[in-house]
Amino acid sequence: MTIKLKWCLVSLAVCAGANAQLPALMKYPITTKCDTVDNYFGTKVPDPYRWLENDRSAETAAWVKAQNEVTQAYLSKISFREEMKAALTAMWNYPKTGLPEKIGQYYLVSKNSGLQNQAVLYLQDIKSGRETVFLDPNSLSKEGTVALNSIAESHDNRLVAYSLATGGSDWNEIRIKSLDGKDLSDVLKWVKFSGIAWYKNGFFYSCYNAPNEHALSQKNEFHKIYYHAVGTPQESDKLIYEDKTHANRNFAASVTEDERYLIISGSEGTGGNCVMVADLSKGIQAQLITIVAALDKDYAAIGNFGSELLFRTNALSSNYKVIKYDFSTAKFADVIPAGTDVLQNVAIVGGKIVTQRLHNAYSQLCMYSKEGRLEKHIALPEIGTVTGISGKQNDSELFYSFTSFTCPGKIFKLNVNNLQPKVYSTVKLPFKTDEFITDQVFFASKDGTKIPMFVVHKKGLKLDGLNPLLLYGYGGFNISVTPTFSVSRMIFLKNGGVLASVNLRGGGEFGEQWHNAGTKLQKQNVFDDFIAAAEYLIKEKYTCSDKLAIQGGSNGGLLVGACMTQRPELFKVAIPQVGVMDMLRYHKFTIGWAWVRDYGSSDNEEQFKYIYRYSPLHNIKSGVAYPATLVTTGDHDDRVVPAHSFKFMSTLQAKQSGTNPTLIRIETMAGHGAGKPTTKAIQEAVDMWSFMFFNLNMKFVNPLESTHK
Repeated sequence: MTIKLKWCLVSLAVCAGANAQLPALMKYPITTKCDTVDNYFGTKVPDPYRWLENDRSAETAAWVKAQNEVTQAYLSKISFREEMKAALTAMWNYPKTGLPEKIGQYYLVSKNSGLQNQAVLYLQDIKSGRETVFLDPNSLSKEGTVALNSIAESHDNRLVAYSLATGGSDWNEIRIKSLDGKDLSDVLKWVKFSGIAWYKNGFFYSCYNAPNEHALSQKNEFHKIYYHAVGTPQESDKLIYEDKTHANRNFAASVTEDERYLIISGSEGTGGNCVMVADLSKGIQAQLITIVAALDKDYAAIGNFGSELLFRTNALSSNYKVIKYDFSTAKFADVIPAGTDVLQNVAIVGGKIVTQRLHNAYSQLCMYSKEGRLEKHIALPEIGTVTGISGKQNDSELFYSFTSFTCPGKIFKLNVNNLQPKVYSTVKLPFKTDEFITDQVFFASKDGTKIPMFVVHKKGLKLDGLNPLLLYGYGGFNISVTPTFSVSRMIFLKNGGVLASVNLRGGGEFGEQWHNAGTKLQKQNVFDDFIAAAEYLIKEKYTCSDKLAIQGGSNGGLLVGACMTQRPELFKVAIPQVGVMDMLRYHKFTIGWAWVRDYGSSDNEEQFKYIYRYSPLHNIKSGVAYPATLVTTGDHDDRVVPAHSFKFMSTLQAKQSGTNPTLIRIETMAGHGAGKPTTKAIQEAVDMWSFMFFNLNMKFVNPLESTHK
């Protein structure tokens, strides 16, 4: 099929007093339509832009080029864009440090000096503090598009296996280094959604068969577990586990630190997992014993005390608890019971059990004995989030990292024997954040459910209904949205903006029931919560519709797409990022089938009728004035394939009424978000904020210059 791009003129309103040089008319490509129609249980649904699903075609490439030219032409006319880029680059330029991982007499520490495209992995001598570069991903690609995804040190502290991702893809390669920095010849390909679980002179990992030429869109099926022996070719790896009857099942392997047990979990999305255990004293291909067969509850392996395997689970507990399975007796028992707050994360460090709970969507940290006796509440600096815990079962050192909306990050070191935390590292910003406060408010959703929301703004904010406000949300997959720092958002906050981050149903902030209340035939609850948040913020005079922007990514992109099509008059600006927009076909690409547990499927008649009513792509109507919209995606996104955004934008441009711009920004050599080079992250942020500032009629003032004055 040959696709010819045409152009149409669309009028563009110019915000009063700002950027008068922007053109009065905009040219959008008119995307050629095809005559594809699907029949869903008697309902005929046209899909005129189906051809855009072919991510490798010349026609799609031409469409991407044309759309990017329109978007960049628009953004280039915003007068303060380059000044904003310079300011944000300067604000971004501060050192960032990751959690240390202990390996023998060293720490492996990830650091970014400020503006490096990728963080560098250092080997730090514990006694002297001397650091040497262990792995620098910036040396692997000119544009910084190769990212370090994960690392795992061998239990004998000799080797480090690490996975690399290119262009933001979920596909990884695993390689190995010795502790003296030498690269081994091992290279494992077509690894995806995999850990690295060391056992003796090798490790277990997960992968798929090599895909066809459509590697970034082909459906991923028949995940397998292999064992790789160091120094051997991948073709010699031993198949440990596969399931030939369940194509849509993913498997992950872990090994207890004492190398006593292999634990394999299998799942089909977010609905729970089965668990199989093998006694490794009988070899890597020892019999796997199924201890949990159903996939209706979560069982996350934590570690072991001898023959007792510990799991974090929501079995018989919406808020999760810690249980143990005694391999010698084949019996389960509770260790730490469920509480009123969600048990979000658990680790075993120094023979103790460390728990991280969520209280009203912010973190609390506690230490327990191995028998489950509470020993200490570990105080945190403020309302915020523990973003990671690091430590070994037989080592007394515990590290944990903390952040909040106004704290860029602190890492604490704690000895589990004296339980006195000390600051290991702290971030020094080139600007201050003490002029901001964070409030938590609760409001009623459409059905009366109380929903929490964090609101961040400058002290002394005037509630006159005229403040520019960004409303952010996610609401899905049992994922919790908690207070975290974003240097990008500081551009907005320091220019008088208000940030509202809402904890929607569908997330994990209040346990399994909260999650389920925003799934399948209850998904509309998520959108109702978000809309109610906007109405609350307007009612309380934080903002008004003309000053209200909404943003979300991935499932949050679906959220923005659904809300802007359901209540277009409520929002002035919409930023749906890497969003799931075609709810009728999402499960036909890459890992999309794994989301059926949350979304339901158009293959089911009842679920189709429900999904069709809110699917963003299918609910854009002609003659409606939609908000000023900037869709963002990446050409290497193989999590939510870019066709979602391509088809949504083509439809929106064809049907939009009024003068609000509808643009799409397609990043090259970038995926769903993880591993994005700093240069690309800054430019994307500048483009997003420029678009938002201009369409909210905000003036831009360089925060660094205003601080110095």
